[in-house]
Amino acid sequence: RCHLRLDDTNPAKEEQEYIDMIMRDVRWLGFDWGQNLFYASDYYQTIFECAVKLIKDGKAFVCELNAEQMREYRGTLTEPGKHSPYRDRPVEENLALFDRMRAGEFDEGRYVLRAKIDMSSPNINMRDPVIYRIVKAEHPRTGTKWCIYPMYDFAHPLSDAIEGITSSICTLEFEDHRPLYDWVVRECGMSAHPRQIEFARLNITYTVMSKRKLHRLVKEGHVNGWDDPRMPTLSGMRRRGYPAAAIRAFAERVGVAKRDSTVDLALLEFHVREELNKAANRVMAVLDPLRIVITNYPEKQVEELDAINNPEDESAGTRKVPFSREILIEREDFMEEPPAKFFRLAPGREVRLRYAYFIKCEEVVKDASGNITELRCSYDPATRGGDAPDGRKVKATLHWVDAKKSLPSEVRLYGSLFTKENPDDVPEGQDFISSMNQNSLSVNKVARVEPSLTNAKDGDVFQFERLGYFAVDVDSEPYALVFNRTITLKDEWSKLQKRGDV
Repeated sequence: RCHLRLDDTNPAKEEQEYIDMIMRDVRWLGFDWGQNLFYASDYYQTIFECAVKLIKDGKAFVCELNAEQMREYRGTLTEPGKHSPYRDRPVEENLALFDRMRAGEFDEGRYVLRAKIDMSSPNINMRDPVIYRIVKAEHPRTGTKWCIYPMYDFAHPLSDAIEGITSSICTLEFEDHRPLYDWVVRECGMSAHPRQIEFARLNITYTVMSKRKLHRLVKEGHVNGWDDPRMPTLSGMRRRGYPAAAIRAFAERVGVAKRDSTVDLALLEFHVREELNKAANRVMAVLDPLRIVITNYPEKQVEELDAINNPEDESAGTRKVPFSREILIEREDFMEEPPAKFFRLAPGREVRLRYAYFIKCEEVVKDASGNITELRCSYDPATRGGDAPDGRKVKATLHWVDAKKSLPSEVRLYGSLFTKENPDDVPEGQDFISSMNQNSLSVNKVARVEPSLTNAKDGDVFQFERLGYFAVDVDSEPYALVFNRTITLKDEWSKLQKRGDV
């Protein structure tokens, strides 16, 4: 059974856009609340009546202290607070003022309603907290019916009790709020008594999870909105191409704990790779094209070669890939003077083209500056889609695309948003922004993908063979596809380079 309740107790910050995004994200994650959609505003009348009950019971009062004065009266962690001079107003006067607050007679900030608990409590949350304030803003659901609104710490436990919630799960920073949660439910005389239970927040390396910090990243323009594929939001992960099933599997694997800890980002990436390996169709794409002219291939001939969509899923079938005299390979797949353990294309060397033929590099063409512009190769017609009949072997298979029929595409390559495992681990006087990875996004505008992706749509995820997993971005247009790199594949050559074993 799934509930969705939206906390809409602050009309100044409620926007339908955020509500729609939450609903879309939760559905995408794999949950559906059916008819069980609730808003805190559904209970405004009941919550108001609970506040009136507290006033009548002598457990709430209308206070005139402004925000600065209230901070002064609240005390510190080592010193008790002082009673408000308005704490002992008569019940009738409190009721009259509260009614006038509801009627809209006062400006914002003029009065608040505070619970009367214990100003000497070691828990500052229990020092006569504000439970209602005046907000003169139109509410997206209730319009101008109300001009006083309950604080979250008052509305939340009451909403839980009204809905019959048994366990209210939250993160550890709310542990100090639990006594207030229990006080509200008890003193308001609710028939149901939900229990607040705190667990550690999910923390991931190279990531910040604080909503306040994420809001700052968006507001200051460090990222391109809440759905930026570098953001640890559901909308960001979806846009990047993370499967919902991978996020659920990751959460189940990590579990819940009562102590704060940090999970390695690599574990999340493991689940993403595992899921996409089963679900994503394979295609060929070239990010940094180097042209090859196959000199002994018929000039006007175009073949349609069979390519496997997904070796992990036989039902995925095959597709046709065009092949002609001119093709494109990755520039890094050729070296003019290769080291010993580089087995890809080089002068005089033969390699296999995926699903196609053996080719051999015969000539390297350069421009006036000495830059390689083209390779001229020969091919063996007897090797189509398989090995050479004479038994000779090659040590590398390269991906490629047809030079004329491939589609120009933009590819956005994403890395970690931060350079440090713990982004807050910065020198004194700096904050988490200083540990941002300035190279977390690079944009490639010269990529080419095979024409089978002509009809690819927003959200589709593919494995670009040998390169990684890539998702079609919402910015795509017909014949102008944009891809986000979801995650890389394991690259043995890169590992050798990093170890210096080349």
